Amino acid sequence: MKSRALRTTLRALHVLAFGAYYGGHLFVDDPTALTPALLAVVLTGAAFAAFEIARAPAWVHQLRGVCTYLKVVLLFLSAAFPEQRVLLLTLIVILGVVVSHAPSDFRYYSVRDRRVIPTHGKG
Repeated sequence: MKSRALRTTLRALHVLAFGAYYGGHLFVDDPTALTPALLAVVLTGAAFAAFEIARAPAWVHQLRGVCTYLKVVLLFLSAAFPEQRVLLLTLIVILGVVVSHAPSDFRYYSVRDRRVIPTHGKG
């Protein structure tokens, strides 16, 4: 599978998994029933992040990577504070949409190097 197709497939699977998990928290009374969806979110997210790091190692210190770390923290907080889980999961959705559609000067800004690090069409 070509790089672009694999990236698109991983992103789509991750969005589908998170959509199932998020929707489940909105409409299902038993959060334990959502364990398979959570596992899918974690596995597809880890695969997608690993793919991005392999393509562009600077991802780990660019804002697009840093925002991913923030989304992981919010996901853990949603488990630690179940009464706030819908709000925290909603923040994950908002952060994901904003970052993925932000200008490249924002996404590729390196917090380590304090400048934009372009990845030459890799992201």
